[in-house]
Amino acid sequence: MTVLLTPEGLRLLDEVGTIASAAEVAGAVSRLRAAGHSPDLVSAVVGQAHLRTKASSKFGAFAERMLFTRAGVEQATRLGVAARHAGRMRRAGISRVADLGCGIGGDSLAFAGAGLSVVAVDADEVTAAIAAYNLAPFGADAVVQHGTAEDFVSANFGEVHDLRTNSADSSEDAALLRDTRTAVWLDPARRTSGHNETRRVAASDYSPSLDWAFELAARKPTGIKLGPGHDRDSLPADAEAQWVSADGSVVELVLWSGALAREGVRRAALVIRGEESHELTAGADAVDADVRELGAFLHEPDGAVIRARLIGDVARSIDAGMLDEKIAYLTGDAALTTPFVQSFRVREVMAANPKAINQVLRSNDIGTVEIKKRGMDIDPAAFRKKLNLKGSRAATLVLTRVGDRRMAILADRV
Repeated sequence: MTVLLTPEGLRLLDEVGTIASAAEVAGAVSRLRAAGHSPDLVSAVVGQAHLRTKASSKFGAFAERMLFTRAGVEQATRLGVAARHAGRMRRAGISRVADLGCGIGGDSLAFAGAGLSVVAVDADEVTAAIAAYNLAPFGADAVVQHGTAEDFVSANFGEVHDLRTNSADSSEDAALLRDTRTAVWLDPARRTSGHNETRRVAASDYSPSLDWAFELAARKPTGIKLGPGHDRDSLPADAEAQWVSADGSVVELVLWSGALAREGVRRAALVIRGEESHELTAGADAVDADVRELGAFLHEPDGAVIRARLIGDVARSIDAGMLDEKIAYLTGDAALTTPFVQSFRVREVMAANPKAINQVLRSNDIGTVEIKKRGMDIDPAAFRKKLNLKGSRAATLVLTRVGDRRMAILADRV
């Protein structure tokens, strides 16, 4: 990566442009090697050009002038999501942000773009250098430091284990601690190997540890970014937990503290679709709605609503109930919908087996189906191969269960 952080490397990267396919990768490598460039430089330039293409889904046109690592692209907050976090900080009166564990600087880019002064810190020297390159257009308003989150906090706010005491109230550190215009943004890294682990991650498995992060959040306005499937039982009771979905995928859980946490809000689901966003908030988990028979409409709650356990509030807002107490589908007869669900008008109900389904597909002239499933251990791609799709119309096929009954629902999106 360091070979890329040279005038020659950056110039060559701009000349190569975007690379999307394997064929384009091979062509670029052959072309650059024939021009006499070293294998290390060619590998770095072509790899970076490919990463820029992949990163465009998160950073849009900004990706064309940024540098990335593979892990950085995977873990970075989408720019549209980060911009909304920056807006929350500005509304709370924040003017400075310490982005601890900044990675490639994706969050800092949004913070600085919103007019906030940023100090971005990362423990990896190369990653910090990449962040410095990405934030260079903001000049002195976005400073990057190489170091750990713990060392930065100790140098600027005092030791975290002392933050709950009053022993430093007259010190210079305490003055910084009381500065309500400065916030902290933390994206703790896992200390586990690989990216596909599904086991529960302990607080000590993060760097910095979550115990340390929660201690800091108790005294400073703080946002802590975690995975959306994080263990709910480990969340601080006095923090606001906000699950965020973007274009149908739940992308993160953010814990907000201090001035960044809204009064009376402990659970929130932020649903972003394109340029629009909608949010559902509550002081606690919502009580589930009653179970009822399948009605004229089926509603699928957004993943952020499910994670935040606010399904009951959504159900009551559209006069719906649970299809099954353990399955996250809602149903009702009212022609109502909301940004927090995907709604479907029910056509027919049948047994969830290919023979029964194919008969209904033929009678409805269905040749294209979107398959959705909950509560059934099936592979939609494999199940699709069992369907006789020869009609001219399209529909949605929902595979689910009610109690012990496996059922298939043919429906149309509202």
